[in-house]
Amino acid sequence: METTLSTRVAVSCRGVTKTFGEGENAVQALRGLDLEVLLGQMTMLVGPSGCGKTTLLSVIAGILERTAGECIVLHEDTLRLSDRERAAWRGRNVGFVFQALNLVPTLTAAENVAIPLLILGLHYKTALARAGEMLERVGLGSRTRSLPSQLSGGQQQRIAIARALVHEPRLLVCDEPTSALDHETGHKVMELLQEVASSEDRALIVVTHDSRIFSFADRIAHMDDGRVERVETFTKN
Repeated sequence: METTLSTRVAVSCRGVTKTFGEGENAVQALRGLDLEVLLGQMTMLVGPSGCGKTTLLSVIAGILERTAGECIVLHEDTLRLSDRERAAWRGRNVGFVFQALNLVPTLTAAENVAIPLLILGLHYKTALARAGEMLERVGLGSRTRSLPSQLSGGQQQRIAIARALVHEPRLLVCDEPTSALDHETGHKVMELLQEVASSEDRALIVVTHDSRIFSFADRIAHMDDGRVERVETFTKN
């Protein structure tokens, strides 16, 4: 199967399946799914709970291995990489905003944000300084030394987004990034994410049920039963 991509295509999924379990207990989460994600755009995945959105996000990000089909991400088929190579590829190229946030409770806001930089080998003080700059961008410059337990849910969400952005990944994947935010804060977060997505060398994928943020999308992929049923494309003014 052809694996070369247009320079604008960040992700190309063709006939992707993902099955959990075996035999009578097998559950097919993705069923021959096709999807393209373009650089310089925000693509949203929407659909009912259990339709495969988060599974697809995990396959694209190299967290889960697909069962069949083709998934080329930033010109790389991560299934061909060893576990160590795949982890290194994720560390360089992918930023994650998890629905559960996954903040380390014993680390300060700046230390949580610095984690991707430390994994990449940056010196602690340099990583912390860059983390502080990113926290300033998300409006938390005064809370760099705060622990997650000392912050609101919305502030914790912004820390998670800062952590996903700090190493300047080419692909940012977000699972319900506005789920814990009020309308105003959610709007500000989406404006930041839209700014990131507008870079010609980056792509952003957002899984969401929040119809309030649909207007930020360049494309919306509607999923159901493990497939992309249709894709809406919007022209921004």
